[in-house]
Amino acid sequence: METQQTATPKLFIGIDIHKRSWKIHCATDLSSGKTFSMLPRPDALKAYVTKHYGDYQVTTAYEAGCCGYYAHRCFESYGWSSLVVNPADIFRKGKERFTKTDRIDAQLIARELKDGRLASICVPDKCREQLRSLFRRRNDLVKDLRQIKSYIKMQLLYYGIEIPPE
Repeated sequence: METQQTATPKLFIGIDIHKRSWKIHCATDLSSGKTFSMLPRPDALKAYVTKHYGDYQVTTAYEAGCCGYYAHRCFESYGWSSLVVNPADIFRKGKERFTKTDRIDAQLIARELKDGRLASICVPDKCREQLRSLFRRRNDLVKDLRQIKSYIKMQLLYYGIEIPPE
């Protein structure tokens, strides 16, 4: 009698994303997996997963932060399920609260993802994200302009120069 696999094996990838490198922890539904570092490129992770976990259903998660949503959009385009999570929502027990390394963070994310305890934040579409960045930049520039005008007025007051009414 020949046996057949009836359930698709699952791969859970916890990622601690940084500018220069990613710390990755891969866990399957049957094993706790392994942790390694790699270049911060989604296509490199896709190549690794294709080579080692070709027929797995892949779910990734990483903390929201300065690196934005580019990786999330790439993972979704590969047909993977991807979550961007709030760092405060990741449960830490015991020593994990006080010991914070990239390796531990990646393992925690993978563990919580595997246990189904993570929820994604709302990821804006590309257009909304660009508009948000534009408005934030404009607000920063207006604030800077106001501050510079204040410095000029302060300097004029210091030297006793009156500011013309117009």
